[in-house]
Amino acid sequence: MSNLKMKEAALIYLDRSGGLQKFIDDCKYYNDSKQSYAVYRFNVLINPSDIVELDAELGNHILHQPLKAAQVFQSVCYIAVKTLSLIGQLQTETQINIVLKLTHLPPLPSYCLDLCEFPRDYTSQRFYTMQGIVIAMTTVTKYTQGARFLCSDEACPLSKGFQYIRVHVPGATESATVRNDFLCNLCSSSLQEDRKFRVLGDKQIVEIITAKSLHAFQGYCNNQPFRFQSLTVFLRDESVNKMNIGNEYKVIGIPTCVKTSQTAVCVEANSITFCIPKVPSGISDNFRCLLSLTSSSCWKFTAILANIFASQIVPPGTYNLLKLCLLMSLVQTSDRNKELENCLDILIVTSDTLLIDRLLNFSINLVPRGIRHSVSTEIFPTLSRNKYGTGAVSIQAGSALLAKGGICFIGDLASHKKDKLEQLQSAVESRSITVYISGKKFGDDVDQQMTFPVQCSFWSFLDMDSPSRRNIQKTNMLIGQMDCSLIPANLVESFALLINCNESSSCHPLLPTVQHTLKKAIDPEGLLYLASKQFTTEDFEKLLAFAKNLNVEFSLEAERMIHGYYLASRRIRTDSIYGSKLSASALKYLVSLSEAHARLNLRNKVLKEDVLIAALLFETSLTLKYGAAVFCVAPNAVFPFEQYNEEYLEQRDVFLTECQQQLQQFIATYGPGTAIFASDE
Repeated sequence: MSNLKMKEAALIYLDRSGGLQKFIDDCKYYNDSKQSYAVYRFNVLINPSDIVELDAELGNHILHQPLKAAQVFQSVCYIAVKTLSLIGQLQTETQINIVLKLTHLPPLPSYCLDLCEFPRDYTSQRFYTMQGIVIAMTTVTKYTQGARFLCSDEACPLSKGFQYIRVHVPGATESATVRNDFLCNLCSSSLQEDRKFRVLGDKQIVEIITAKSLHAFQGYCNNQPFRFQSLTVFLRDESVNKMNIGNEYKVIGIPTCVKTSQTAVCVEANSITFCIPKVPSGISDNFRCLLSLTSSSCWKFTAILANIFASQIVPPGTYNLLKLCLLMSLVQTSDRNKELENCLDILIVTSDTLLIDRLLNFSINLVPRGIRHSVSTEIFPTLSRNKYGTGAVSIQAGSALLAKGGICFIGDLASHKKDKLEQLQSAVESRSITVYISGKKFGDDVDQQMTFPVQCSFWSFLDMDSPSRRNIQKTNMLIGQMDCSLIPANLVESFALLINCNESSSCHPLLPTVQHTLKKAIDPEGLLYLASKQFTTEDFEKLLAFAKNLNVEFSLEAERMIHGYYLASRRIRTDSIYGSKLSASALKYLVSLSEAHARLNLRNKVLKEDVLIAALLFETSLTLKYGAAVFCVAPNAVFPFEQYNEEYLEQRDVFLTECQQQLQQFIATYGPGTAIFASDE
């Protein structure tokens, strides 16, 4: 009676939810098909909340005994097929394969499989929800959805018909569905598969890790050792190719134990949902107050941010240009599942690699996807044989794809081999990486290739005091040009910003840095400056998280100015032999820099003041790459004075206003037709 009651409830739910009509439509497809099937597969969408409200016992079966619950729906669907004559070829109930697709699970701890907790339950055969980032995936292969077996003894009545049907169930291997040692229940003769009725489906295997594991890729250290392990997820049929490397997903599935070279806990995925992070509601009170106090200027707020940023690593007032560029690159990151078009790649030339390394490592920890590349791993995807013996090729993410929507800090550029640098240049220029899969090497008939978008910003540095650099010195340097002959010129040009951090210059006074280092050695956890107490690391995290989610648009005058500067700069850096020195990405970089400065000011509109900062930073970078040009910008143009107080901020505003007038004059002279500062417009 209990089983009959659950069947009635299942029929009522299918009717109310529209599932019955969908089932009828699917049956019509099978009935109209000229192909003969041993197994008819149907997906049934289940809302657990509605089911529990309709019939608690059926809801309990779905949540805790999903295989038995599927049998209830199988029986209901078989009766419907026979009653309504939906599929003429159907003979037995076992030919119907019902797959229950859950919309969600109850938001209770007992239904969550925490990837950080052990042991993991793989014996109860029930649904759990888990969340993780995809770090590896295989190519798509085939598996057996269902098969028909016949008794080998022709005299046996079970040598015909569809009495022996085997279908895949969660956790089952291929050999559990199809093998040659099955026996007839009636005469004990061996069963043979009728191969023409075998039904194949698509299968893909992915590996996920919890977001907490990213600490291992961020140079994160709290003096506590930790380890992490990936979880294998099997995707089948409709779920294939629904997950992308680098994205974070919530998966509903049934954990199982799979025997390979070592026992591993895996999950048969039932449904997949892309995780959308919450947008922060605002910034800290101290930053809100600072923004209000500097509202009269378009430049003061970001100047103060750069001045006080990372005071745990360098004293306030030092490396301001670099810190501003880092902040602008950080606000151009994204937590959303969208193409990251406006990346800001930064290459730093320095003689103090230890300090720069600490500063960059501190900065990447302020965003969720800040990845520090380890020399023992690969920057880009690599191939290996799948450990589950499915014949598929496993594609490992690499640091760049793992940093999707964030920052990939690859350390000293000169430490990478030539082929890796060429790969990096190609990825930075095209914003994609192609993986070639050799069919001969991995046992396939044909070669394949897969292309992945590279949606992160790259940070790197070059050591000015490298022994290799001392042996390779350029002799025909132009005024203002930086010697980067240690790496290919095309790779240097592909970075949006080239920054010179020479500690002996007036922009980076040596004494405050030395004093800071000594004090930190004595008291590593101490807050040495008032700024560190007023504006904490958590405050900067909230600020960046809020700023990068702002939707910005260009004002008309900002748009005209940025195009005018691009055309003028392209014109003066073009010669008859080599053509233009400005890459095709130059305009994109200028747009990204302008947007970043507006976001850092917590504005939704890009103004001409933002374009000025973008132009100064970009022109400084161009000067280091190619030498000075007509629009001559000093290395310290963005931060022209050493003293940092209220009077300094006013002087800086006056200086930047003069720079803006010079930029407009430059555009008017070398970018004819723009007319950006005409008063009648």
